Amino acid sequence: MNILFQKTHQRAFGTFPLRHDACMAAIAVALDVGYRAFDTAQMYGNEAEVGEGLARSEVPRQDLFLTTKVHPDNYGEALFLTSVEQSLKDLRLDYVDALLLHWPPLDGDIASPLRQLQRAQDKGLARHIGLSNFTASMMRDARNILDGPIVTNQVEFHPLLNQDILLGAANETGIPLSSFTSVARGEVFKYPQFAEIGQAYGKSAGQVVLRWILQKGVSVNTMSTKPENIRANFDIMDFTLSSIDMARIDALTHTNKRIIGSDLVPWAPDWD
Repeated sequence: MNILFQKTHQRAFGTFPLRHDACMAAIAVALDVGYRAFDTAQMYGNEAEVGEGLARSEVPRQDLFLTTKVHPDNYGEALFLTSVEQSLKDLRLDYVDALLLHWPPLDGDIASPLRQLQRAQDKGLARHIGLSNFTASMMRDARNILDGPIVTNQVEFHPLLNQDILLGAANETGIPLSSFTSVARGEVFKYPQFAEIGQAYGKSAGQVVLRWILQKGVSVNTMSTKPENIRANFDIMDFTLSSIDMARIDALTHTNKRIIGSDLVPWAPDWD
């Protein structure tokens, strides 16, 4: 089974948009709660803080799963490996566990950055490689371009957005999905169904949302600076949503509210 779907790593602590002391403080709480998977990116500008936060911990390196993502501006052959080496220096690591392409390139040529990603893995800079924000058709193309496993496609995934096409591509290609913007930047809390469902399980609305994502076969990235929320986001393995409750939440995906689009990120693709 893919490591991102193992029990200890399918819940990752995301670090965007944390910076400086707030970032390191949140990482300390997350480690204490039990998080062992952490997610950052060159684009976030906080790899040094993430590195310091993890270095302060007594958790052994082999127990951690660290993901970072290459900025599209660094996809060129002259910049790619140099940027990854700088990321490792900032993170105080010899390798990352997963190295992803953060967004598809603007020119649509995914083959070139995928080959650079493979080079980084071949040089031992990353144990696993993967994608982020790739469409279903791009997932199929990536599967044909790369010989080895693709560890994930990290995408916006929450109950207010229908991602059936990407889920289908994940099943077809064997590239599992992982989520970001898992509670739609708070938009899910405008829907009373989540709190109502949570009452039956003794769980919060947010925990119901995250459990729904896991039961869709998608690993979860969450971020908070509040210790009680960090703990709650982690504490989602001791209940299972019924098929009726899953279907009730599934119905909300037709809201089709996308949080991160081309209005915010110029590299955002035209989704299929």
